[in-house]
Amino acid sequence: MNKTIGILAHVDAGKTTFSEQILYHTNSIRKRGRVDHQDTFLDNHDIERQRGITVFAEQAMFSYRDSHYYLIDTPGHVDFSPEMERAIQVMDYAVIIMSAVEGIEGHTETVWELLRKHQVPTFFFINKIDRVGADVSAVIKDIRLNLTEDVYNLTDSLSNGEMSEDLIEFIAERNEALFERYMEKGYDKELWLNAMKGMINENQFFPCMCGSALQDIGVDSFLEKIDLLTSTFYENESPFAGQVYKIRHDENGTRVTFIKALQGTLHVREEIEYGDGDKSITEKVTQIRLYSGNKFQSVRQVEAGQLFAVTGLSNTEVGEGIGSIREKIHYEMIPTLKSKVIFETGVNIKEAIRYFNILDAEDPSLNVIWEESLQEIHIHVMGIIQLEVLEQIVFDRFQLKVTFDKPEILYKETIETTVNGYGHFEPLGHYAEVHMRLEPAESNSGITFENACHADDLSVGNQNLIQHHLFEREHNGLLTGSPLTDVKVTLLTGRAHNKHTSGGDFREATFRALRQGLEKAKNIVLEPVYQYKIKIDIEQMGRVISDIQARHGIFDPPKTEGDKAFLSGIAPVATFMDYPAQLSALTHGKGAISLVFSGYERCHNEKEVIERIGYDKNADPKYTSSSIFCAKGQGYTVRWEEAEQEMHAL
Repeated sequence: MNKTIGILAHVDAGKTTFSEQILYHTNSIRKRGRVDHQDTFLDNHDIERQRGITVFAEQAMFSYRDSHYYLIDTPGHVDFSPEMERAIQVMDYAVIIMSAVEGIEGHTETVWELLRKHQVPTFFFINKIDRVGADVSAVIKDIRLNLTEDVYNLTDSLSNGEMSEDLIEFIAERNEALFERYMEKGYDKELWLNAMKGMINENQFFPCMCGSALQDIGVDSFLEKIDLLTSTFYENESPFAGQVYKIRHDENGTRVTFIKALQGTLHVREEIEYGDGDKSITEKVTQIRLYSGNKFQSVRQVEAGQLFAVTGLSNTEVGEGIGSIREKIHYEMIPTLKSKVIFETGVNIKEAIRYFNILDAEDPSLNVIWEESLQEIHIHVMGIIQLEVLEQIVFDRFQLKVTFDKPEILYKETIETTVNGYGHFEPLGHYAEVHMRLEPAESNSGITFENACHADDLSVGNQNLIQHHLFEREHNGLLTGSPLTDVKVTLLTGRAHNKHTSGGDFREATFRALRQGLEKAKNIVLEPVYQYKIKIDIEQMGRVISDIQARHGIFDPPKTEGDKAFLSGIAPVATFMDYPAQLSALTHGKGAISLVFSGYERCHNEKEVIERIGYDKNADPKYTSSSIFCAKGQGYTVRWEEAEQEMHAL
């Protein structure tokens, strides 16, 4: 049986040390490494060993009893959350490591929320029980209060499949059929075990165990229990399907695509199809690799449930389905900052762009953009630590010295009013006209499209062309030049010419119609916001609430439990991104804060942002709101205010 187990935690909870113990106990490694000794098996990159943190999600293989396991050790620092989320997508089960001293920390809640969104069955391991101040019962109480009430400590309650009386009742209380069976006939070992496994798979029960990874306490017991309580069912007879979860380039520059096999089998030299519609690609798999750490073995075939890597696929993207299942994953962890790459003089810019495109393929959250008009490379990032790591990665891999500008907030724009936009493109020998309605859409919905155009007015092929052009790139708003979002676009009608309409005409008309509509709408600026959760001593609540209000945050009614206060709400990224450090100073390291990106809301200081960015809507080289008409064999430009009067379809 193939099982993929992910190990996740807040930074410094002992995640990598725990993974080392698992691999050692299953004879997968001969020596247990330590993070502080810079010799762990999974943190095998120099940058990870130097910093003592996990940056890349790495995998290892081990066998235990009758199952073959793929273990994924994920980053615990918030700046590398996208890497962690990409790994979550292919996990059969997850293990959250928590310190018995610190308990739930900021990133713990982020991990928990992601696992719930992706419905990954989850175990807890409370680590560091050997440390001064360790309190397992307090941590479990914290889990019940802040994460889930359906947690149970199995450490001393389950052995060789036998359950304690309290555990038997705990399970029966959460399963009506089992409760009736218990009242009528009593406990049945196999029935209870199967029920518990089913509840775990349905995210109705979250087993917890405790120990010390560093001192090798409780690891054997954990292995026994997770093997007993997990099972996977993959279909090998169906046509092959897989999901891309990682892309890397090896030391020879070969593109390596990491895949989770969802069904069927795959053989070397087999052709595989991926991509969407007209972008569909068929390529031959030239090699199949099974990775454990930074080493791999070549195999002839793989089957459903396995994690593997292939060479030969040149255009795969992280998150896409390949083979018979083509669904693409949409990720929650989205960077809210952007930064400019600063080069030394004399750098070959084309080479630099190529290097950053390689990094972009490996980490699509970077969203590398080449700004032709500025001759600059811009990237999206989660935070300062990520920029520091990127600087070293670029030098180590490409021998290119770069620095990064101070990161700025990624703003967006939308509209508050419904308008019609009109675009006409008719220089000599060309012809296209597009009419569209722009409406405010649901918050964080992006750009959506509806077609209300009749085929008598415009062919279906040209209608599809307009839709394609609308989504082929991001569109700039008028106030700051930031990406447009939360707009519903309805194609109303259009015109083409049998003789003169040619490639690119509808692109021009579509963009001009969109821009002309924006000129007439009420535009607003949106800013990224965090969903925050704060845990502090109750006497600090007044000061923290004052801080939240000063930073333009809003908060739900506070909750208290004993001497602790819990605050939650929404706050701008711009004002809150540096608050964790201030909260730590205020609470002498005892306060906890979780910040999770929660979409975009109306900007709290819109006027200031518009003035600071200084975007000139009339000087954007990508866009114009004017239309071009033709008379007497010559094209002429009509400004957006007057273009509507000259449209042919009105």
